[in-house]
Amino acid sequence: MGRAYQNRKLSMAKTAGQKTKVYSKFGKEIYVIAKNGGTDPDGNLALRSTIEKAKKAQVPAHVIEKAIEKAKGTGGEDYVPARYEGFGPGNCMVIIDCLTDNGNRTIKDVRQCFTKTHSKIGSSGTVSHMFNHQAVFSFKGDDDEAVLENLMMADIDVTDVELEDGIITVYAPHTEFFKIKTAFANDMPEYELEVEEITFVPQTYTEISGDDVEMFEKFLHMLEDCEDVQEVYHNAEIAE
Repeated sequence: MGRAYQNRKLSMAKTAGQKTKVYSKFGKEIYVIAKNGGTDPDGNLALRSTIEKAKKAQVPAHVIEKAIEKAKGTGGEDYVPARYEGFGPGNCMVIIDCLTDNGNRTIKDVRQCFTKTHSKIGSSGTVSHMFNHQAVFSFKGDDDEAVLENLMMADIDVTDVELEDGIITVYAPHTEFFKIKTAFANDMPEYELEVEEITFVPQTYTEISGDDVEMFEKFLHMLEDCEDVQEVYHNAEIAE
């Protein structure tokens, strides 16, 4: 599953839309995290992690700084999280996370993505029970047993460590995210983390083929064009 997970991340990155969309996404996320948890990255681990992700996505420093400065003010937008679930093209399962200051606009935009691709939006809990909310780390390496041993020595609850095609992937409960980051920084600095995130990992996968592939790609593109959509999780696997 490790390599397959990495491939899905890479394929989704190819359809990430224009840079302005990426900048806007991270700017909004940094603003909300800083507004709610404090503007000092040293005291707000979630903020520090998001800033690191933004830098990896080549978000300019001024975009990050502007979002933090904005969070220091007393006014500003009032963004709230919103999550939508359903079945996408080919009957794959989909979870969509948003940050919105206008819930009516957001649900209308997301629903349109489902409707125009012959998909079906569901109610809360429709598919999320078929995903595990996990911390995922991927990096180049060949000694998965040593990685597991180091994490266990750090008293970290690890769900799985997989090695496939020179890529090690660590899965753990999402609550262990920062403990794992600290363990890599202190005990395994030789590894360069290529994926480090809290995400929804599907328990099973749905293979998509034929006309559904094109419709699925259209579905992702439409979601990426929605200004309030932050993350899209799915269990689709494109047939080769």
